[in-house]
Parts: sequence; structure tokens; C-alpha cells
Amino acid sequence: METIYALATGRGKAGVAIVRVSGPAAVEGLLPLVGSFGPPRRAVLRRLRDGDDVLDEALVLRFEAEHSFTGEEVVELQLHGSPAIAAAVLDRLSRVPGFRMAEAGEFTRRALENGRLDLAQVEGLSDLIQAETEAQRRQAMRVFSGAVGEKALRWRALMLRSAALLEAALDFADEDVPVDVYPEVRTLIALLLEELRAEQAGYAVSERIRDGFEVAILGAPNAGKSTLLNRLAGREAALTSEYAGTTRDVIEVRMDLAGLPVTLLDTAGLRSAADPVEAMGIARGIERARNADLRIFLVGPDDTPGELALRPGPDDLVVHGKADLHAVSGLAISGLTGEGVDILVKEVESILARRAGAAATITRERHRTAVRRSIEALESAQAVIMAGEDNEEVAADALRQAMAAMDDLVGRIGVEDLLGEIFASFCIGK
Repeated sequence: METIYALATGRGKAGVAIVRVSGPAAVEGLLPLVGSFGPPRRAVLRRLRDGDDVLDEALVLRFEAEHSFTGEEVVELQLHGSPAIAAAVLDRLSRVPGFRMAEAGEFTRRALENGRLDLAQVEGLSDLIQAETEAQRRQAMRVFSGAVGEKALRWRALMLRSAALLEAALDFADEDVPVDVYPEVRTLIALLLEELRAEQAGYAVSERIRDGFEVAILGAPNAGKSTLLNRLAGREAALTSEYAGTTRDVIEVRMDLAGLPVTLLDTAGLRSAADPVEAMGIARGIERARNADLRIFLVGPDDTPGELALRPGPDDLVVHGKADLHAVSGLAISGLTGEGVDILVKEVESILARRAGAAATITRERHRTAVRRSIEALESAQAVIMAGEDNEEVAADALRQAMAAMDDLVGRIGVEDLLGEIFASFCIGK
């Protein structure tokens, strides 16, 4: 492979700028620049020279291939964080024979190709870099640490055991096999289906943690929805007025609630509207609210949520608005004064945290597809075995298909066409 280099920290002024170099010529190619290296994985202070010109005094670290992120020889130059210094060092590296600027995600791609990471870990790293909340960080770190690969490896081993038992029975069909393999095979397949179905069921929650939960605020015109949204956002995110029908489209505000990513949706007031534009806004708001993870119904003293175009579900919250004007029992808030808003936020956090507890290890549609394919193959094998026919070869082939899906999950086979798309989301230097 060629030796690649890139700035691994953000551009602009900073305390430190790190330039990363990876490849077979990393050490040899940098000797004219750094003079000499210290022991592996130990930082040494060196003057970086371009001929007689001193570019900077920097910390230099060398990593052997077996101890580096990419699985190749790696050198990191920790520079003073001046844009001029970083530019001068990068210019010097561009003139080293055999060196070239890294492409987006190329360091991580080399880690994948050299067996340092599996594909699920690469995706976890991407999510970790983009994590905005604590729940996203924890979930991404779990995937990056190899949790998906560990599960896939275990499931694959159980599938392999099942297939081996069936093939042994097939190979010795004309002889007396000392042990009846079918009870163990049935038990293993049942266990695999139970665990994979549980993983599939938890995917929707994992996806929400990764992409964000949606909470819709609903109610009649002038119920105080936009005022509540502004109170929660801490800014004037939505226009408010005493005139009904001010909000005509769905207004979104992104928030961090108890470490969970949440998008609040302010919807148009629910009523029969003669104005076609307002009617379109109401219809759009109802559609978004139906698909939301949680709905907050703001009602007045004489309103009932059952009269609205959308009815509350079991986990939805019915809240009395404008508590500063009307004394009511139950959960009541005032977006204007803030009365009861903290209690409402705690209720929302509690509901979403309870749902987040059911999250699976898999986090992406690609993962879900691989698990679904494996389930379908296992169900096929189970049906053949339960039929009691002499079709061990068919059942064993179905188990091999289930194993292939596990290989897809961690990127062993069948994912080459996805790599460009995945690594395009990484920055240069990672």
C-alpha cells in the first residue's frame, strides 16, 4: 500500500495539531524531517526540518504495525496548533516520494482491511464521532468496542455446530449413528431464533437512539403549543400570537433530554380549517404526530383530547395548558411562566428512558437486514427438521445461509459495494 498522511485534527487555530502518517514508508520517509525516532509508542521532542528551515518543535510518536490503529507502521506528529505550521508540514510531506494525501476515512478503511476492525466496528466509530448525547455515545462505544461482532461470532458458532451435527448424520446415514443429533439441533435453533428475534425487536429503539426520538406537541389552536416549544428550547423557535392558526407547518427543535437525542415537533392547531394552506399544515402535523415516538396533547379547561383529530395512545401525555390562567387538577403547565414544565420534561424523559432500555446491539438498517435474513434461514431449517423428513442436506444448507448472513453483519463477505458510502461519511485524517 502507499503511505498516506493527513491532518487528523480540525483546521484552524488550536493548542495542538496532529498529523498522522500510515504505511510501509512512514518511518523511513520521515527521517529527513524528524532526524531520529525514539522507542516505539513513546513521545520524543524533535525539531522538524525542511532542509535548513526549522518548521516546528513537535512531539513525535512511532507505532509498530502490530500496535497501530491501521495495522501498518504509523507516525504521529503533534505540532503547535498554528494553521501556518500545519500547512508547512503538510507541504513538506507532499514532497516525500511515495507519500500522498489520505482520502476521507482511509485510515479507518486500512484498519478494516488489515483486520484491526470489523465493519460493524467501523460503523460504530462513525457514530461515535458524530455522537451528540450521552446515550448516543454509550451506544456507539458499545458497537465500536466489538459488541456486534462478539454476538455475531457466538451466533455463527452455534449455527456451525448445528450444521455440523446435521452433516454428520447425513454422512453416516447408512451406519448406526451412536447419538440422536436432532434434539440438540432443535434446541440450538430455538435458542438462536429467540435471541435473534429479540435483537430484531430492539432495533427500532437503537435506531431512535442513533437518529433521535420525536415528540409531537398537539392541541387546538391557541392551546399554547408554540409557547411551550419556545420555553423548552430556551429561545424563540416558533412564532406566537393571540391569533389562531399562526403555526402552519411543523417546527422542529433538537434537544438533549437526559442524554437522549429528542426532536420536539410543534404542529398546527387541530381544527377544521377553511384556509387550504392551514389545512395542509394540519394534515402534515397529524401525519408527523402519528409517526412520532411520543405525543403531548395540550388541552384547555373545556377541551377533551378525544375530540381532537388524533387520539392519545397509552404512553402519550395529556397536559392542561395555560396553568397560569386556569386552576386544574392533574398535569398542568404554563409555557409562559414555566409552571409545571420541569415536571412535564421529567415525564417525557422517564417514558423515553424506559423505551431506550429495550435497545438492541444492532443500530443500522444493514444490521437489521442481516439479522432478518438469518432468522428466515433458521426458520426454514427448523421447519424442515420439525417435518421429520430425511432432509438433513436442505436443513444444513439453510443453516449455511444463516451463517452467511452473520458474515455479512461483520463485513466478511458481500459488503464491498457499501464501503465507499460508509467511508465517505468520515473526515480526512480518520
